[in-house]
Amino acid sequence: MPWRDDHKPRTRQQILDAAATQFTRHGFEGTTIDDVMHQAGLTRGAFYAHFASKGDLYAAALRHAARHNVTRLQNAGPQERVLGYLSDAHRRGENVNCPLACLVSDVAQRDDQVREAYTRLFDGFVAHCQPAEEEAPKNRQRALQQAVTMIGGMAIARTLTDESLAQEVLTACRTMALSED
Repeated sequence: MPWRDDHKPRTRQQILDAAATQFTRHGFEGTTIDDVMHQAGLTRGAFYAHFASKGDLYAAALRHAARHNVTRLQNAGPQERVLGYLSDAHRRGENVNCPLACLVSDVAQRDDQVREAYTRLFDGFVAHCQPAEEEAPKNRQRALQQAVTMIGGMAIARTLTDESLAQEVLTACRTMALSED
């Protein structure tokens, strides 16, 4: 019996969903192709019909995770975006696993393909932090400051074992990201 016309795109989507979850939780080195395919409910052999390498999958999973989360950014006002991003739920990975915060140091160790994908995602995140009508250099600088505060604050808060210190970091970053200065 032949496959349905949407089989290949659906299978690729399953792989990307699983890869985005695995990579944001465990990083590149902590994730195997077998882990991804197992979570996707597929065999390892199906992987090579969609991706040339683990690095190719990693770059695609970064983009996929970002696309999945961009709706939240587009539909949120500035305060809601900051508070949602710098939330306890995000820190625990309950509602979102942003590859920008989850993989910041992991990506720095990868090849140019992966770093280029991350760069484009970061630039897009900054654009969401800058209102469309405000394109002056000062506003771009403010958007960069807000993005770095949010991503860096979340990355640090996620690594801390001291709950009260993690809360202090998130609170300080919320205050900074929402300040008008």
